[in-house]
Parts: sequence; structure tokens; C-alpha cells
Amino acid sequence: MANITAKDVAALREQTGVGMMDCKKALVEADGDTEKAIVILREKGLATQAKKSGRVAAEGIVTAVVKDGVGAVVEVNCETDFVAQNEEFKAFVNTVAETILEKNPADVDALMKTPASGSDKTVEELLQDIFLKIRENMKVRRFARMEGVLVPYVHSGGSIGVMVKLDTDLAADAVFSVGKDCALQIAAMNPAFLNRASVPAEKQDEEKQIIMAQMAEDPKMANKPEQVLSKIADGKMGKFFSENCLLEQAFVKEDKVSVGKYVEQEAKKLGGKIEVVEFVRFARGEGIEKKQDNFADEVASMVK
Repeated sequence: MANITAKDVAALREQTGVGMMDCKKALVEADGDTEKAIVILREKGLATQAKKSGRVAAEGIVTAVVKDGVGAVVEVNCETDFVAQNEEFKAFVNTVAETILEKNPADVDALMKTPASGSDKTVEELLQDIFLKIRENMKVRRFARMEGVLVPYVHSGGSIGVMVKLDTDLAADAVFSVGKDCALQIAAMNPAFLNRASVPAEKQDEEKQIIMAQMAEDPKMANKPEQVLSKIADGKMGKFFSENCLLEQAFVKEDKVSVGKYVEQEAKKLGGKIEVVEFVRFARGEGIEKKQDNFADEVASMVK
């Protein structure tokens, strides 16, 4: 039997785009012959994923789940909305979320090597199995895991997933509606920060410099002293905070109060403490550059 090294497995993976475990099995079956291993992978329908892996996977599902005080938000991408509605794909996403809750992997790479919840296969092996059925590029893109008093929210069948963490001396059930309202706010308004204290100093300086530069271009501001301009800039920073910080945003259900004020009022009604201390928001496909197909060029290529 040939001595198969990790380097051999890595090289085969580089050539085919197939997972490490399947590459190792193919090399063992091929007695170390790389070309034969490639044929074996192709026969099993695995190597075709290498061709598909270059296609953009920007659809899919974002889910958010909580179980026994542990929560996870996870995004799994595929190429088409049609596959995102596939029951097996949905089941895979749920398995990934359960695995994150149970196994607490350090990152996506570790997650892929982790035995999946309720299975003797790794997450990567399950992904390969579902690929053989669906034949579409899929990817576990990212996840966040949290512990504490958590409230999840999934918008529009998986287009956005949100998790809100609360610090409270009240029962989790009692504060659920408050957390849910905050999650809805986050989904709708996409705040970048929790509060102004969480905005990095360099980001605040950058915003203030932009405001100062804008005022420098305004003829009405030309003759105002630097000290006055600085105070005006500080005032304008308030707008930045109210737009970008969750607790300073106008509450969407009652825009005369901020989210922070709403939480404070609800805590007073319930006779306890409620603080929003952290949140996560994933929107499906955000930051992924989608390929823009030219329909006319596509038709022209078909008739050549």
C-alpha cells in the first residue's frame, strides 16, 4: 500500500476542489496514483464540484437559533434561490446551526472538520453528500455563537438573521418581547454599532473630519471661527450616532423615543434591569460580488 501523505491529499484537493476526506479515500483506493484518484472522484461525481466552485454562491439561508441559553447565527450560501428552498438544503443549514451550538468550533475551518450534530460524518462530508444530490456550489460562509439571555429573529425566510443578547435580572420569557423588538429594529435599520461608546475613536475622528471638510466647502461657513466650526461638527456627530448606533436610533415602532429609551421604559414597567449588550446581524449575500450576466452576450454565444 502506498504511503499517502498530507501533502498528497492537499495537492489532490487543490486540483479537484474536493474535500480532504474524500481526497484521502480516493488516494487510498487508487493506491496513491493521483490521476487514478481524480478519475475515482469524477466517477463519484465529486470532482465536478471543482468546476462549480468558481461560480458565485450569493443566495442561500441565514438562520438564528437559541437552545438552552446558547445561540448561533449562521449563513450558508448556494447559487440559486431555488436550491435555498430545497428541504434537504434547509435541513443541512439547521444541522450546521445545531453543530455550532453543541460543538463550539473556533471558526468555519474548524466547523467543517467537526462531526455534525446527529451524524457520524463531518460537516464537510455532509456538504459533499448534499452536493451530489443538488449539484450546485454551496458554502458555509460564516457564523457567530453567543451565550446568555438571547433573542433570535429570522427575516423573510432567511434573508436576514439577527441575535440580540440582553443583560437582565428578569426571567428570559419576561424580556423576550423587548429583545424581539430590538431584533426587528436591527433587521430593519442595520445599525453598525451598539452605542456611541462602541464606535472606535478613529471612526469618530474620520466622520468629524468629513463634516469639517464639508463645512469648508460651504460659503456660509467660510467666515466662522475654527472653534465655532468644531462645535457645529460635534453637533452634527449626533446625527451620525443616531443613524448608526442601535440604542440611539429612533425606535421604529414609536419614533418619538430612541431604542435605548424604549428598553429603559420597558425595564421600568417590568420592575427590573434590561440592557442590550451585544447583537449580531447577517444579511444573506452581503459583501459578495454577484456576477452580472449579459443576456444578449449569452444568447449570442449560444448561436455561434
